[in-house]
Amino acid sequence: MSAVTDTHDRWYRWLREVRHGGDSAQLEQLRPELEAIRDRVLDRASLRPGDTLLDVGTGDGLIAVGALDRLGPSGRVIFSDISADLLEHCRAAATEAGELSRCDFVTASADNLAGIADSSVDVVTARSVLIYVAAKTGAFAEFRRVLRPGGRISIFEPINTLMQECDAGVFYGYDVRPVAESAAKVQARFAALQPPGRDPMLDFDDRDLVRLAELAGFADVRLDLEVSVRRTRPPVPWDAFLRSSGNPNLPPLGLMLEEALTPAELAAFTGHLRPLVEAGDGTDRRAVAYLTAGGIDAPGVTTWPSGCMGSARLASSS
Repeated sequence: MSAVTDTHDRWYRWLREVRHGGDSAQLEQLRPELEAIRDRVLDRASLRPGDTLLDVGTGDGLIAVGALDRLGPSGRVIFSDISADLLEHCRAAATEAGELSRCDFVTASADNLAGIADSSVDVVTARSVLIYVAAKTGAFAEFRRVLRPGGRISIFEPINTLMQECDAGVFYGYDVRPVAESAAKVQARFAALQPPGRDPMLDFDDRDLVRLAELAGFADVRLDLEVSVRRTRPPVPWDAFLRSSGNPNLPPLGLMLEEALTPAELAAFTGHLRPLVEAGDGTDRRAVAYLTAGGIDAPGVTTWPSGCMGSARLASSS
């Protein structure tokens, strides 16, 4: 693993270090879950030998690299991301695997896939990408634009609006009622940085994804929503917990706590929460969606279903 430095962009730093708090054991614990998501996205993409696959928001290349074997020697993969650092990481991985000749690398955002021609790919994949995109309508339109007739998309997205805790006495899945006042201050700090209903992570649900695919002109749309609530969480070392953050747009949790709480409040909050985190004594709440769509029968044509204007919250963010 290459060293992570302050000169790398926040996307690279988060994926390579901050997501798991710099703890390699936490990363290894996360890996099977990530690989299962990769395999399911690719299984649902109905890949054919010789296809060209575009992986939007490729990140560390998990899905794109996984697609290479499935596409056979005549297939191609386009790695696309807004992070030049992550694309360079993916290029190095493709070179090491001896697959560079079948790969292309494009710096682009999901809602503006500049450099990728109309009707030039067979499959578009994405994993946890739309949660960072305000112009979700534009992203689906770009997915539609670059697909050839017969093309299809296969994407995975967390549905954060269904994952939010409804109980003010719960923080990160842990019972914090004895320090509820401090927990409320920390939650307010989160809400100030990523306002519910306005931040791209919190302005859509599974029904909106279906509607967006329809509005973009996809005829065959399928979405599987999976919601789970487990009364246990994986134990996490306290230092790794403090060094981690939920996404690249948030500072590490330790910094958030220091900004939101007085020293006395921080000591009390830590004294209560640390044993729960290290023991895994909390609730793991998840909501994720797998969406596939196809029905592309003509290039460069977008149809808008009559009577379907989309939700107000999507209209305001597109």
